[in-house]
Amino acid sequence: MKTSLTQEQTAVYEKEGYLPIEDFLDVEELTRWRNAAEAAVESRLAALRQGTASGELKAPLTTRLRSSVGSIVGERKKDILRQALQKIFGSKLMPLGFSGVLDTNQGDQDSFYANVYTQVIGSSRENEELRRCALDSRLGSVVAQLSGMSGVRIYHDQALFKMPQSNFTSWHLDTPFWSFHSTQALTMWLALDDMTPENGCMQYLPGSHRTARMDKNLSIGSDFDGLFKHYPEWRKIEPKLCSCRAGTAVFHNGLLAHAAGPNLSERPRRAYAIAFMPAQATFNGIKDVMSSEYFQKLKPGDPLDNNEVYPLIWSSGHLVI
Repeated sequence: MKTSLTQEQTAVYEKEGYLPIEDFLDVEELTRWRNAAEAAVESRLAALRQGTASGELKAPLTTRLRSSVGSIVGERKKDILRQALQKIFGSKLMPLGFSGVLDTNQGDQDSFYANVYTQVIGSSRENEELRRCALDSRLGSVVAQLSGMSGVRIYHDQALFKMPQSNFTSWHLDTPFWSFHSTQALTMWLALDDMTPENGCMQYLPGSHRTARMDKNLSIGSDFDGLFKHYPEWRKIEPKLCSCRAGTAVFHNGLLAHAAGPNLSERPRRAYAIAFMPAQATFNGIKDVMSSEYFQKLKPGDPLDNNEVYPLIWSSGHLVI
């Protein structure tokens, strides 16, 4: 694992808002991470299939209502309705199509979002090897070097497998969805396969993190460029495609605008991402992916310092054992 950064690399990250590190994992490490992520995804999807078949899992009311609304007004108008509801009720809604069933977006497989990618949040819970990989304190060291955090926690991890002939990932920001607000927060996006424009590689708007706001975002729906309604000035920024080899890690700021095209290839485009937050982060009132039980115990301003939920992997310049 490449963990030593140059001053030039940290300067690029600060200016552009993202930094690709090629060959971040060697061949052996990449195989271990990829196999563990695949096993975690299959385990979660198997639980979903079994629960659905047995009747123990049922589509949430919001999913059933969304399906009914979609059949009446159509997908495009449904997205417009969704955006109108967000203006009324705020930005605490999950991305379009996310059902919350077993922390995967596959509970409503007919939705646009379920066909953006197969998303499994907290995938390291399914696989001990993947959890060991995610908790590697060397990752915290890289995050600290890039962000300036004095302590680094994992906010959440997720597998993002963009399947063949899948939908695009619309332009969006990360941090406004999350349960804390921080300009230091970032994501490590790990390529488990070679990433190309054909299979939906990531693309970024360099420097957009410097003018982004926590209260201006867009759900990942069928409006690919809807984010520019909030930030029309960003249309002048040339998007940068991030083609890369498997084993490359791209670190991007949580306020950097990013997107991905559809996967037009015949093979999955698999990625694994870990979101990191400052050790001193506090709750902002947004539930996001936290459990209902934990959410009910919190009030805005409370520290998010539960090490079981948000593991501390790096602190004060020392590795956390």
